[in-house]
Amino acid sequence: MPSQVITVDRKKYAVGLFWQPTGAGYVARAYARLLARSVDKKLNLYTEYRAMVGLGAKKFGHRVGMDSAAAAVTDALGEYTSFLAVFSADANFYLVAVRNGVILEDKLFEREEEARAEYYKLSEIPDWGALFAPGAWGMPRAVERNLSDLIMRGTKVTRAILHPISRLGAGITSAILMVAFGIAIAWFFRVPLEQMITPQPELSQVSPEVAAEYERQLEEKNKELDAQFEIQRAPQPEPIKLPYEYLPNPEKRAEVCFQAIAFLMQPITGWNQVSAECGESYASAVFNRDFGTLDDFYMIATELMPGSFVQKETDNSLYVRAKLPTVPIQASLDERDVETVTRAVLTAFQYANVSADVQMVVDTLTNGVDTVNLDVVEIAVQSKLNPMQFMKIFEDFGGVYMTRCAWDASARVWNYEVIIYAK
Repeated sequence: MPSQVITVDRKKYAVGLFWQPTGAGYVARAYARLLARSVDKKLNLYTEYRAMVGLGAKKFGHRVGMDSAAAAVTDALGEYTSFLAVFSADANFYLVAVRNGVILEDKLFEREEEARAEYYKLSEIPDWGALFAPGAWGMPRAVERNLSDLIMRGTKVTRAILHPISRLGAGITSAILMVAFGIAIAWFFRVPLEQMITPQPELSQVSPEVAAEYERQLEEKNKELDAQFEIQRAPQPEPIKLPYEYLPNPEKRAEVCFQAIAFLMQPITGWNQVSAECGESYASAVFNRDFGTLDDFYMIATELMPGSFVQKETDNSLYVRAKLPTVPIQASLDERDVETVTRAVLTAFQYANVSADVQMVVDTLTNGVDTVNLDVVEIAVQSKLNPMQFMKIFEDFGGVYMTRCAWDASARVWNYEVIIYAK
């Protein structure tokens, strides 16, 4: 398999991602982790795009921070909900197929005949909104488009960037960067350091005249070096703030999230509730059109949800967002280590007869000088319990933070993502 990376205008883009719809109410990162386990455990990178996740891997040349080429092309061709396209990319051929807004194919072919055969097979599916192919192929109804123009236009709309599925990789990367920074500092100051460790002649072994002349020359040389390498003293960095000392009260946060979702998920005639989510600073909801109109929704939402932000995703879909109120913070008094916390969490969910995905990861914090590694327990759970009821499971734990909760209106189920900082 060729490297699943293409270069457009000297910038690298990820291709060949494994795309899957997430479904309403799912947490993208937790879903990506579960999906990678069932498909290929070497898929260690993911991106979130619309209602989909795309999985990639470093073994294919993918890297954290890369943009997805398929997402950029899809955004650039946003006027088509379904299209089939092939582009020349470097010495290869890049195929993208989107059906009803879902990315079906995201492939890179080394051989032109393989790309042409795949295009032929997919083009037999009826009702493509648009077809794009190289002009030399002479495909019926197909037009030729420049990949560079599409990607540049698409990334200005939405950037689907690859992230690590596990936070452990981010911690290792931070540690490597810190080591590289230390080596660079040592190289910059190598001359003063060499002078410090070079043995100086003992003045007691030379005559007073020679010693006085030596000290004078040394003082002049030091003044020259001070003027040449004059460096402003850098300000002292701020101390690292440990997150478990400034976490929002878990019960209050659960109550705020529940009230915010209830505030947004109000029945509006002609519009169907799809899902709602409570993040760190905002709560949001998605509505799909049944028989109502945009004017109806805006008029009713102004009365029922004052102060909320409404954005049209498509002609038949709306996104509503509201800012969350502040929650009192508190410090963790729990002194248990990560293994003990993990075991206690699994025990608590066994008592509650609830299945939970529990992971131990490491977060790395730095202020540019000092570095702190934090042990974190990550929990992803699907439950019928509302946020206040669910968070009662964590009453005996400190350092608890519900990073996200989501409500699936069709399945009528909650999806939670919670982290616990261990000491």
